[in-house]
Amino acid sequence: MADAGVSAGDLVVDVGAGSGMLTAPLLGAGARVIAIEPDARFAARLRRGCRGAQVVEADALLTAWPSEPFRVVANLPFARAAEICRSLLSDPATPLLSADLIVEWDFAAKRARLWPSTAQTVLWSAWYELAVVRRIEPRAFAPVPSVAAAVLRARRRLRPLVRPEDASRYDSFVRRGFRDGNRARERDPHAWALLFAGQESSASARTVTSMTRSRRAR
Repeated sequence: MADAGVSAGDLVVDVGAGSGMLTAPLLGAGARVIAIEPDARFAARLRRGCRGAQVVEADALLTAWPSEPFRVVANLPFARAAEICRSLLSDPATPLLSADLIVEWDFAAKRARLWPSTAQTVLWSAWYELAVVRRIEPRAFAPVPSVAAAVLRARRRLRPLVRPEDASRYDSFVRRGFRDGNRARERDPHAWALLFAGQESSASARTVTSMTRSRRAR
């Protein structure tokens, strides 16, 4: 909770809120909390024990994210962490300010690693700075899982590496680059953004040249 830096008045989403282990201290910090929990029994428990939270009894992937700036502090279901992170981090139009997510250790280490890169990390890193800020041993959980966990942090960049309006083209560019190989994994997110900017400049120059020639021909 202290690491997440939640302040009074912040809108915070707790995904997979369960019994309210994170929901309660978020409320105690003065946050406005949306607790998403698909299990009816846990949702009822949240309504009783975490009064003041907006409890949404639904699957997180079928729930719209807030339309105003928000944070996420959550212990994600390990099996669904990748899907939930894609939903949160892929679209720069989602007004997410930060996310502090408890996920499986290997998943966090892979996503925060800049090199050798992966397409998913490159794309998320255009809008967010990713880091592993804490390792959590299995004994910290009940029941005890078979693997260690970590807190994966995503903080929105003050200056994105790619313009948000270019998000769709950048996604296609990066995925095509990884499919085609060509030393894709050797480039970190900054190198990919520079490569994309160079391609966009070249394409723009070709368009201007083509238009100029067309005018001259007429």
